[in-house]
Amino acid sequence: MVERRGRIVILEGDITRLDVDAIVNAANSSLLGGGGVDGAIHRAAGPRLLEECRAIGGCSPGDAKLTRGYDLPARWVIHTVGPVWHGGGQGEDETLARCYRASLSLAESQGLRSVAFPAISTGVYGFPLARACRIALREVDRFLERARHVEEVVFVAFGADALDAYLSAERERALG
Repeated sequence: MVERRGRIVILEGDITRLDVDAIVNAANSSLLGGGGVDGAIHRAAGPRLLEECRAIGGCSPGDAKLTRGYDLPARWVIHTVGPVWHGGGQGEDETLARCYRASLSLAESQGLRSVAFPAISTGVYGFPLARACRIALREVDRFLERARHVEEVVFVAFGADALDAYLSAERERALG
């Protein structure tokens, strides 16, 4: 299923298979690979991605770094480190919002036209999925109002639960 609203696309699938300018990696602060989408991106991109990530020297939560895509269909990977969920009282919402802003700013500064996001921090970092989807859509909507280069943002849901959460958040935004 693909849901399209203007410049935003919501689909269920595998982010490592998308032919877009950049995919966003929900990375850990080392940028050296891990589980979930991070591990999948590193495996699909091949060993040169790990070499480039080693040279970068890490990334702080809420920030973003750019590497080549190597063996991925996407030409670039934007690595961002989301917050670990601690109940919502330690600035998790703002850190997650900064992940989207930093990633999109990096894409814009590089003149990229299409960017795909996973549900950042919703796996082992434990961020509540519905809450994360609302933040993601809000930040992307705000960004696209002023974007000059980025034309399309794709939210890639890994599984039916994530797809339902994105679609529910999108319905809330449309009513909103």
